Amino acid sequence: MGKLFLVATPIGNLQDITLRGLEVLKSVDLIAAEDTRHSLKLLNHFNIKKPLVSYHKYNENEKSIELIKKLRDGDNIALISDAGTPGISDPGAVMVRNCIKYGVDFEVIPGATAVTTALVYSGIDNSRFIFLGFLPRDAKSRRAALEDIAERRETLIFYEAPHRLLNTLKLLRDVLGNRHMAICRELTKIHEEILRSTLEEMVSYYENDDSNIRGEFVIVVEGKSEEEFLEEKKRKWINLSIEEHIKMYMDVGLSKKESVKKVAKDRNVSKSEIYSHSINLQ
Repeated sequence: MGKLFLVATPIGNLQDITLRGLEVLKSVDLIAAEDTRHSLKLLNHFNIKKPLVSYHKYNENEKSIELIKKLRDGDNIALISDAGTPGISDPGAVMVRNCIKYGVDFEVIPGATAVTTALVYSGIDNSRFIFLGFLPRDAKSRRAALEDIAERRETLIFYEAPHRLLNTLKLLRDVLGNRHMAICRELTKIHEEILRSTLEEMVSYYENDDSNIRGEFVIVVEGKSEEEFLEEKKRKWINLSIEEHIKMYMDVGLSKKESVKKVAKDRNVSKSEIYSHSINLQ
């Protein structure tokens, strides 16, 4: 029985390949690549001569079964995508599932990733984040996907293609509001560019000058802020009496005691001050 190696490749600068990644690519019997022509540049750069087969999103279902047979026959195989880690917004997940299904051993060889590189560059809170990859192509599905995460407090990270960048920025602004964000273009490459601003300002920037809408983009957007969260919450009760405010929480299933506690916290007053308004509520 052979072994599959999922090898992360550089996202731009070829020197970002790991020593372990090179060692694996030199040792395997076969390399499955998303685009063999693209991968040949990497392999030639490091003088690696190995048989190449194509493995991409249009053939991965049937190709993964072929590769499983080779692995079971004893071949060691490396799987690489055009950039980054196979299986993350790139072909590879099907291969992993089939390895698990058929009991084939596999190993992930980590390396450069655009997600964490962009997150650090952005300067936006990196304690919690959500990576959403590429948004759906269909306009309705794209909006729905953003509406699903509009209330999240975590930093949001997206990949985007140049021809959809401006429309995506407009949609982000319309659904999420005018949040702080960063655009990271051509990471680790010669023309790497990092822009930090707001969604509104970035829409205006690219509407007035689209000369830099080329290359590969990572969009980093701040999550819903604490201030925005509290302000929206406050709008729900600001015009209510204390009794109505307590009843608002009781109507969604909270006990009277829990409701009093929440109202006191909302209004920044003591629980005893609120309790007297709850006595006659049922």
